This record gives sequence, structure tokens and C-alpha cells, in this order.
Amino acid sequence: MRHETNFPSSVTPDELARMGAGRVAYMRCLTGREIAEAFPGSIEIEPDATVWALFGADGTPLAIADDAGGALSTAFQNDLTPVTVH
Repeated sequence: MRHETNFPSSVTPDELARMGAGRVAYMRCLTGREIAEAFPGSIEIEPDATVWALFGADGTPLAIADDAGGALSTAFQNDLTPVTVH
């Protein structure tokens, strides 16, 4: 069975970010080094440590958690639909 949608065949990154604004957040596992870049001046984490980060649909950093469950909980507490980035 084929599923038909009316979704545009091509969407720019900016359009995609606006579609999910205030509704979608993405979760991603990052190293301390990557956290320092994504959340400048917010928290110091060992460069090789891994944590989970939550970002708004437009890429705005929202939260840092020790594990995926913490990031997921933060998304739900803020009425956001979480998705993961691979």
C-alpha cells in the first residue's frame, strides 16, 4: 500500500524549522566538546563525556540531560514532541 501526502517535494531547512517551531524538539547525544560549542558559556563538561541535548526545531539549544530519558522528560514537560537525530 502506498501512502500519499500533500507534503511539498522540496523543503528548505528554514521552512522545516518554522514548521516545528514551538511544537517539535530534537534530541541528540553529544560529547562535552560539542556541548561547549552548542551551549557556549552554559556549563563545563569533560570534553570526552557524553550527554543528551534538546534543541528547538530551529536549532536553538534548550536543555542538557545526563541521559536520553532526561531529555525526553524535558521535552514532554514543555509540551514538545521529541524526535531523535542520528
